[in-house]
Amino acid sequence: MNDYKPSPEILQKYAQVLVNFALNSGNGVKKGEVVRLIVNECAKPLYIALRNQVLRSGAIPLTDYQPDDVARQYYELANSDQLKFFPAKFMRGLIDQIDHSIAIISETDKHELEGIDPQKIMTKSRALKPAKDWRDAKENAGKFTWTLALYGTPAMAAEAKMTPSDYWDQIIKACYLDAADPIAKWRQVARENHRLQTKLNALKIDKLHVKGDGVDLWIKIGPHRKWLDGGGRNIPSFEVFISPDWRGTEGHIEFNQPLYRYGNLIEGIKLDFQDGQVVKSTASKNYPVLKEMIATENADKIGEFSLTDKRLSRIDKFMAETLFDENISGPFGNTHIALGSAYHDSYAGDPAKVAKTQWTKLGFNDSAVHTDIISTTNRIATAHLEDGTQKIIYRNGQFTL
Repeated sequence: MNDYKPSPEILQKYAQVLVNFALNSGNGVKKGEVVRLIVNECAKPLYIALRNQVLRSGAIPLTDYQPDDVARQYYELANSDQLKFFPAKFMRGLIDQIDHSIAIISETDKHELEGIDPQKIMTKSRALKPAKDWRDAKENAGKFTWTLALYGTPAMAAEAKMTPSDYWDQIIKACYLDAADPIAKWRQVARENHRLQTKLNALKIDKLHVKGDGVDLWIKIGPHRKWLDGGGRNIPSFEVFISPDWRGTEGHIEFNQPLYRYGNLIEGIKLDFQDGQVVKSTASKNYPVLKEMIATENADKIGEFSLTDKRLSRIDKFMAETLFDENISGPFGNTHIALGSAYHDSYAGDPAKVAKTQWTKLGFNDSAVHTDIISTTNRIATAHLEDGTQKIIYRNGQFTL
């Protein structure tokens, strides 16, 4: 039924997970900290639950409550100067003020921007890059954390060919909101992912070879790297990932999962890499959007490589939303890469002490975009170690460690 709404009890548990687990890297907010809430009006019930939980926890909510269905007219009306405008003083003050942010993905029209010139969308994205750099610097210094979560709408459910009730069943299951103590469940997931991270980091991997259905790809790990898990950054998150040295990416990869990006659905994506860069790209649907995105500075290089163990993830249906689809389970788990910016916390040392020029020398990619693209086909990931030996680390959708 289209009038389905999650119960107050479920929303309360959801808010507790986001406020008291996801932020502060699994430790929750502290009294007096400022939490920015970025929520669309269609997710009002979750906004209320989040604001109230922030208040109950002694922190201070700072609201960014956004209207639905207004983006298309903005891009239709905005001229070049308006698209390029960056409110530097406002954004500098905002980022200085906040300690955390919670952003809720919630849409009333998954195709709102179809037909809009993708160059206009990317111009706006590039204009906001300084704010991203400031947030990254604050995060690198250990003074800022963030999380993303999903609030299902009838439009989102319809896109995934589900009823709103079934769509929310996936959210509830994936986020452990059906458990008496969801936070305790998330701590269990964190412990297992930490075990996997420790095993991977101990291997001293030089490069990975990912081979299987539609993929024959080499990933150079690079020096001073460490594997990560979500750490609360995304709820849900079951993946283990790394930001590799983009310069060592070679080969071909196809993605059997569609990508929803900038109000467009892109399907049938195929990428060829040479010397770390995308030298050929195709898509069976909305290729101009993909092409314009890749044309953005450094969006033709990878910033992340990720694997999800099917035994951890509770997501078993396509959700038409990257946050969930990049964590999907199924018979072969999933592999995804991100084109665009790298994660500085994948650096094995203190990222706050790394100069911008040093990030470049280390091969950490820097871009205004970070676009995850997903495949759920069967594949084997073989680690080629620094000592010259090889070890299969992932097969049939699960880690072999």
